[in-house]
Amino acid sequence: MATKIRLQRFGKKGKPFFHVVVADSRSPRDGKFIERLGSYNPNTNPATIEINFEKTLDWVNKGAQPTDTARAILSYKGVLYKKHLQGGVKKGALTEEQADAKFAQWLETKGGQIEGKKEGLSSTKETARKAALAAEAKKNADRAAAIAAKNAPVAEEVVEEEVVADEAPAAEAATEEVAAETPAAETTEEEKKEEA
Repeated sequence: MATKIRLQRFGKKGKPFFHVVVADSRSPRDGKFIERLGSYNPNTNPATIEINFEKTLDWVNKGAQPTDTARAILSYKGVLYKKHLQGGVKKGALTEEQADAKFAQWLETKGGQIEGKKEGLSSTKETARKAALAAEAKKNADRAAAIAAKNAPVAEEVVEEEVVADEAPAAEAATEEVAAETPAAETTEEEKKEEA
C-alpha cells in the first residue's frame, strides 16, 4: 500500500482549513485516512501550522511520500531537514551531537525569521493605521474649512448689504449735488450765448 502525507480540506467556502493526514494514495481527498498528523490554517498571516513532529518524522522515515504542499509544510517545520541530518548520521558523515546542534541552530534562525515577519507585519499594520488616521484628520479639517467658508460668505453678504445701504444716502446726496451743479452750468452756457 502506497501511503501519502497530504491535506484534507475543511472549512467553509473561501475560508479553507486543512488537516495534515497520512492516507492511502487511492482513497479520496476528504475520505478515509490512516492517521492525523496536524493542521494547517492559511487564513492567518503568517499561516498557522501545528504538526506532531515525532509522528510525522516517523512516517517520513517509513517511506510515506508527501504531496507538494505537504512537502512545503514539512520543510517549513523542519521535518525534512531532520530526516536529512539523520541520513548523514547513518552514513557516518555526522555525529548525533553535531546533527542536533545543526538542527537547533536551524530552529533558532527559523524562529528569528518568523518573529521578524510578524514584527514587520505588525509595524506595517501600525503605519497603515497611522496614515489612515492622518488622512481622516486632514479630511475632517478640510470638511470643517469648507463648512466655515460656506457659512462665512453669508455673513459677509449681510455686512455688504448694510454697507451698500449706508452708502445709498450718500450716493443720493452726491447725485443731488451734481444735479444742482448742472443747472448752474447750463445757465452759464446760456449766459455765454447771450453775451455772444
